[in-house]
Amino acid sequence: MLNRIYLKDFLSFKEVDIEIKKGLVVFTGPSGAGKSVLMQSILSLFAIEECRANLGEVTLNGLNVQNEAYDININDEIIIKEIKKEKTRYFLNSQTISKKNLNLFSKKLIKHLHLKDTSDFESKKLVEFLDSLCLKEYSEFKDLKDNFISKYHELQKINKELLKIKEDESKLEDLKEFAKFEIEKIVTLDPKIGEYEELNEIKKKLSKKEKIQEAIEKSSDIFNYTSSVNNALQLMEEESAFFDESMNELNNIFEKFNDSLYELEELDIENVLDRIEKLSSLQKRFGSIEEALTYKKEKEIELESYENIFFEKAILEKNLTKAKNEVNILSSKITNYRLKSKEIIEKKINYYLKYLYLSNAKIKLESKELDITGVDKVIFELNGVNLETISSGEFNRLRLALLTSISEFDIVQNGILFLDEIDANLSGKESSAIATVLSKLCETYQIFAISHQPQLTSTANQHFLVDKKEGVSSVKELDENSRINEIARMISGENITDDAYSFAKNLLKERIIH
Repeated sequence: MLNRIYLKDFLSFKEVDIEIKKGLVVFTGPSGAGKSVLMQSILSLFAIEECRANLGEVTLNGLNVQNEAYDININDEIIIKEIKKEKTRYFLNSQTISKKNLNLFSKKLIKHLHLKDTSDFESKKLVEFLDSLCLKEYSEFKDLKDNFISKYHELQKINKELLKIKEDESKLEDLKEFAKFEIEKIVTLDPKIGEYEELNEIKKKLSKKEKIQEAIEKSSDIFNYTSSVNNALQLMEEESAFFDESMNELNNIFEKFNDSLYELEELDIENVLDRIEKLSSLQKRFGSIEEALTYKKEKEIELESYENIFFEKAILEKNLTKAKNEVNILSSKITNYRLKSKEIIEKKINYYLKYLYLSNAKIKLESKELDITGVDKVIFELNGVNLETISSGEFNRLRLALLTSISEFDIVQNGILFLDEIDANLSGKESSAIATVLSKLCETYQIFAISHQPQLTSTANQHFLVDKKEGVSSVKELDENSRINEIARMISGENITDDAYSFAKNLLKERIIH
């Protein structure tokens, strides 16, 4: 709950320092005294409204809030501070916090009900309320909901995989043709490792063929002097074996080369040169023959995977159908539980609407496209018409009935509720009805309201008077006698009549009895 509010230097107020109690806290006072300014300044401390005070601070405790970033544990005291100089700065438990982050944090603590806020009737939030009641009323609902969420995520995953395959499928023929083309180019050439080097050696031999042949012919005369050399060695009584061996070796070399020339003559030189050119082009593209062959293997695997896509798609489509059926069955079961909870909440809302002189609220479940919440869209109606067409007074009372019903089922945790002009322009009977419902809502919320009617004011657990004298506004808590005077003023105006005083006294007495 909110324990203390401190504000300094904001518009007509110099300083406000008030201690706050549990339950319904009401601010009253003459028109123009600054009630709305005070309420907006309090809300600015939670970054809900624009900053007005030069300095502000609120203290809260007993709230089920945890925040690791700001070292806040459940039931820790929370202090929010606001300082306005050239710009406004905010602090949460002495740590600087941005306005945006403070606003997000405050949403866990504060609920600000105003005519522009229709969030309580949003389908998503109403579905959450129904599910919270289902969890409370039906022990098996948690497993059902968890199973549905798990299956829904599985369905989304299959959908995503299938979508990707279908996207690939549109490009598949081009991809297959390209892979086949790349493979065919290498297969047609059929390169062998080391072949390029061998062909280059042949090319070199061919380029030197005539010169070598000419040189061999000229040097072959040496064999004509073999016997003369041997005769000379014998005369010198020297061994001739080394000479014979050398001549034999030389003869072998010449014969070997001549044999290779015969083989070269059988080759098609044009084909050799053409193949060398193609292998050279392949090496330029891939770096080496080895890398070209590796690339061919990769493309073959890739082509095989394209062929498998059709098989994978068929399996995914089968799994998708199965997952859809499972999710639809689970979502249908969830809808049945929600229908039961809808009846319970609808009955309770209409119970409170009787106090508020309204009736016939209807909650409808309509089908929508499947998402993580299921297939249910929640529609609220009052007397058979859409909420957009009802009056602001009816809307406020319907929202109070909804919040009170939800709080009665312990669906929401304790919080703080700010109400804008909740009983403005209402009859005494309607104001009394709102007071009755708020007294029930106070069991869950600490409620702050500006009141214009004595009926609501008399039910307050704490009553503050906002007044203005000589242009300066002030706030003070009223005791029992002061409350009687203020309620009497609200009834009869500045000139308090005996009847007004008596009526005010009886209103407060009835509150004490209840």
